[in-house]
Amino acid sequence: MEVDLSAYNNDWYTPGNAIKRFCWHYTNLVFLKSGLFPIYGFKVFLLKMFGAKIGNGVFIKPYVNIKYPWFLTVGNNVWIGEDVWIDNLAPITIGDDVCISQGALLLTGSHDHTSVKFGLIVKPIILQKGVWVCAKSIICAGVTCHSHAVITAGSVVSQHCDAYGIYKGNPAIKIKVRTIT
Repeated sequence: MEVDLSAYNNDWYTPGNAIKRFCWHYTNLVFLKSGLFPIYGFKVFLLKMFGAKIGNGVFIKPYVNIKYPWFLTVGNNVWIGEDVWIDNLAPITIGDDVCISQGALLLTGSHDHTSVKFGLIVKPIILQKGVWVCAKSIICAGVTCHSHAVITAGSVVSQHCDAYGIYKGNPAIKIKVRTIT
């Protein structure tokens, strides 16, 4: 058997009505994905207007790309760094005091590589309280990073991460336990 992309069909996936997605696409492009509006509060306001649930003290740096804010929940005192891509085809929950550093990618979608039709797969991501996703890291669909886990720079996480675990590499493996003093 071979993959036949002409047979691909994701009609089952409905991330919101077309007008809402169209309006968000251009709002995201102008106000979040660009560096033209560095005002954190205004970005939070726009995200909330499109259905995101966002706490207090949230800082969103320039050049952040968010696919669908209506699938986004963010706690209090969260930092989202430059060039972060939140590709949330499914819900993403970000707990309090989470830091997502520059260039990180939260990726809730993939494809079924075993299917001729190469079907779409979507699974949520959960980043619990105190998690640090370091620069250029990737968190894959279906992953929960438990409380205060650290994902070191450039790591790729495709499995759940233990609380206070420090993970490194591709695939990311636990290298030690985080101690906070």
